[in-house]
Amino acid sequence: MSVTADLEFDYVIVGAGAAGCVLAARLSENPDVRVAIIEAGGLDKALLLRIPGANVVTGTHPAYNWSYETEPVQALGGRRLYWAQGRIVGGSGSINGMMYMRGHRSDYDNWRALGCDGWGYDDVLPYFKKSETNQRGANDIHGDKGLLQVSKGQGTAPVCDMFLDAAEQEGLPRTDDLNKEAPEAFGHVDLTIGRGKRSSTAAAFLHPALKRPNLTLIVDAPVLRVIIEGGTATGVEFARGGRRSIARAQREVILSGGAVNSPQLLMLSGVGDAGSLQKLGIRLEADRPQVGKNLQNHPMYRLMYTTTKPVSAYSHVRPWGAMKAGAQYVFGRSGVLSRGLFPTSGYLHAVSGDAGSEIQICMAPALVIRRGPGVLGILPKEHGFTLLLNHGSPYSRGCVTLKSADPLDHAAIAPNYFSDPRDLRILAEGADRARAIVHQSALAGSLGNELLPARPIRSVEDLCADILATTVTHYHAAGTCRMGADEDAVVDPQLRVRGVERLRVADASIMPVLVNGNTYAATIMIAEKAADMIKAAA
Repeated sequence: MSVTADLEFDYVIVGAGAAGCVLAARLSENPDVRVAIIEAGGLDKALLLRIPGANVVTGTHPAYNWSYETEPVQALGGRRLYWAQGRIVGGSGSINGMMYMRGHRSDYDNWRALGCDGWGYDDVLPYFKKSETNQRGANDIHGDKGLLQVSKGQGTAPVCDMFLDAAEQEGLPRTDDLNKEAPEAFGHVDLTIGRGKRSSTAAAFLHPALKRPNLTLIVDAPVLRVIIEGGTATGVEFARGGRRSIARAQREVILSGGAVNSPQLLMLSGVGDAGSLQKLGIRLEADRPQVGKNLQNHPMYRLMYTTTKPVSAYSHVRPWGAMKAGAQYVFGRSGVLSRGLFPTSGYLHAVSGDAGSEIQICMAPALVIRRGPGVLGILPKEHGFTLLLNHGSPYSRGCVTLKSADPLDHAAIAPNYFSDPRDLRILAEGADRARAIVHQSALAGSLGNELLPARPIRSVEDLCADILATTVTHYHAAGTCRMGADEDAVVDPQLRVRGVERLRVADASIMPVLVNGNTYAATIMIAEKAADMIKAAA
């Protein structure tokens, strides 16, 4: 592989995902700095990527996806799990479910309590507000001048509101905004959609910023290593078109590859556990044993029910419904194709009054079953709905490690789900409460068969067994480049990598503890705050 001449920039950002696109746009606001953003995947130019309802196709499409597979999970009988992660400009934000759920005040106040000064809720709220234009307009928790378009949630089939009515009957309040502070609440989900189109950070932040002459986007270019000279990051080496190139950074290198790729790149560059790196023949630059540790994610358990009445999204895929949906979208950017697949969600405590037992429930107003390849293998064949459950802040911890010194090999992902037994019990108790919601009168009159669990459930212990047999995963990986004030933390509260100058990480990997919600909104906030930190340090 030949080597080309060095490229010169002030800032080099690795990864044009949710965080990287925000950083590139914000740092290039200064016309006197040169910014490069390098992405392993291709451009987000496919029209389907912008249609919210097409997420049923694009969400796991191999052309846009790293399509990771975990190591065998011991608690799940040695099963390997599929992990979708975006490999495209916009990253997972170009293929995700667009759910805009920030987590709770307590999540961020907990970060501050762990020594991450400047990351409490009152510290980060201005950055949430800065990034968005919310359909509601500006208020105490939302902004109306940001680049990210956020639409107010609404149901896409009658069963959505029927489920909210049933939750109220179970004593769980309904809210018009799931980003409000409430220990238990259910409602329709805000979505990163504007004028009927997906508002990814690529569409909202990066593409408009690329009109600036000081911003360069390099695609189809996996980064092979960070160049570290004398303890200082001076650039990155990347591959493109059969050539190796070097992008030099006069000021900083920022890693925004996510909770798998950022720690992998650090380790490939000699920043990680000394013994492990030396066994692979990687030259040690900084002995940081915690790189790749502290992996957190949300194992996901499904409940699924048919309905005896035409109240689900199955109506939209039948011939007349599909024609109507297509016409509504083509002529008015409206209808079900302008909305997300998971329009309704909420939080409850598996154990009453115990905030540590919080369960998030996401509702799909359809039967989410993959029967075969392609879109026809995904679409429902009858009326029904699916509930996706996860424990909001699980106790189990996994890790990301290197399989080899080859930068093009996937890393080893060991999520270690349910290695802490508290997680299994909490999820089972939460599933028990969710089943109670389903059997409230608001739904009971339309309820058909319980498809999942597919086995008889007579106790919480039966639910535990079914969880271990059927659990898959949400795609909310975080924590592998943990932020903290302690010396063991990978990055400090300024997101600077300990042991290497002029190198930062800004993505979901810096979260010390996973938020009780989806990670997309929080990742955008992290990038907004990181951009201000980087500017202040210049």
